[in-house]
Amino acid sequence: MKRLIVGISGASGAIYGIRLLQVLQNCAEVETHLIVSNAARQTLAMETDYSLRDVTSLASVVHDVRDIAASVSSGSFRCHGMVILPCSMKTLSAIVNSYTDDLLSRAADVTLKERKPLVLCVRETPLHLGHLRLMTQAAEMGAVIMPPAPAFYHRPQSVQDIVDQTVNRVLDQFDIQLEQDLFERWQGSKP
Repeated sequence: MKRLIVGISGASGAIYGIRLLQVLQNCAEVETHLIVSNAARQTLAMETDYSLRDVTSLASVVHDVRDIAASVSSGSFRCHGMVILPCSMKTLSAIVNSYTDDLLSRAADVTLKERKPLVLCVRETPLHLGHLRLMTQAAEMGAVIMPPAPAFYHRPQSVQDIVDQTVNRVLDQFDIQLEQDLFERWQGSKP
C-alpha cells in the first residue's frame, strides 16, 4: 500500500485537490492522509459547493492542521511522498524557510528531509521575483514545482477535462497508475 500525504492550502484552485482525492479514493493501493489548511477551508467555501465534511470524507485519514504531533509530522512515518494541491505562496514560503508552525508545513519539511517526493502545485500569477526565488529554493531542496498549468493537446472540452489532466500528471510524479488515464496522453505529431 502506498501512503500519500495530500495537502490543500488556501490558494485558488481547491477543486484540484478535491479531484485528486476523488480519483485516489478509487485506488485501493493508495492510502491518503489529508491536511487542509485554515485558509483552504475558506477557499473551499468560496470556490466550490463542497463542504469541508465532503472533502474530508474522500481521504483515508484526516489530520488536523494544528496537530503538530500527528503521525505525518515524523520522519518515522512511512509514506510514498506528499503533494500540496494547490500550494499557496504562504505555504511555499513556510516550507522553504523551514517555518513549520502548522502540520501542513511540518509534513512537507519532513518529506524533504526524508528525501521523499514533494510536489508543490504552486498556484499564483503573475509571479514576482520573490515567488520565483522561493520556487527555485524549493527545487534546490528537492521539491518538484508543478504549477497546475493546463495543456491543450488533448483538446479539453470542459474545466473538468483541464483539472483531470493536471491531476493525472500529478499522479505520474508518484508513479501511481490509474486503470484508465483521465486524459488522452500526447501521441506525437500525426502526418
